Amino acid sequence: TGVFTDKEKASAHLKGGAKKVVISAPSKDAPMFVMGVNEDQYKSDIDIVSNASCTTSCLAPLAKVIHDKFGILEGLMTTVHAVTATQKTVDGPSMKDWRGGRAAGFNIIPSSTGAAKAVGKVLPALNGKLTGMAFRVPTVDVSVVDLTVRLEKPATYEEIKAAVKAESEGRLKGILGYCEEDLVSTDFIGDNRSSIF
Repeated sequence: TGVFTDKEKASAHLKGGAKKVVISAPSKDAPMFVMGVNEDQYKSDIDIVSNASCTTSCLAPLAKVIHDKFGILEGLMTTVHAVTATQKTVDGPSMKDWRGGRAAGFNIIPSSTGAAKAVGKVLPALNGKLTGMAFRVPTVDVSVVDLTVRLEKPATYEEIKAAVKAESEGRLKGILGYCEEDLVSTDFIGDNRSSIF
C-alpha cells in the first residue's frame, strides 16, 4: 500500500504472519533495492525491504548507466507523473500542501518527489548530487522522467544514447529499455521494464 513506510509499522505484517514485507515506497529506515542498481546487495535474512518508488525505479538504472560511463557531477530530474491514489477527485483539503488538495483530473499539479534523494540511497556515488520535482498530470498510468546532468567526461547525445542502448541489450535487459519509435504514454501500459529511454 505504501502506507507503512518505516520498519516499525511495516513489521506489523510480520506479526500477522507474513514471511517478508516489501514496502512499495521509499523508506527512511528499511533497506532499499532497485533492480539493475543494487539488488545484488539483498540478503535472504532481510525481512523488510523497500522497492523505492516507480519514479526511482525508472531514474536509478538510467542514472547508473550514465554515471558509470561518463560520471555525473550533478543533476536535476523532473517527472511528469500520472495521478496517484493520494490525489483528490475534486478540490478538497490536503495533509501535504494546498496544491495537493486540487482536483487531479483537471490540473497539472507541481509537487515534490523523493525519487532523486532515493537514488542516492541505492546508488551512493550519487548521494546529494541529484535533485528533482514532479508535475502530476491527469493520466491514469505511465509517467516520464526527464534527467538533465552535468558530466565529468564530455559526451554527445549520440554517445549517451549508445551507452543506454548497449546496457538495455546487455546487463539491464528486461529492466532498462531503449526505443526510437514514435510512441505515446499509453503504448507503454503493460510494459514490464522499469525504465525506457
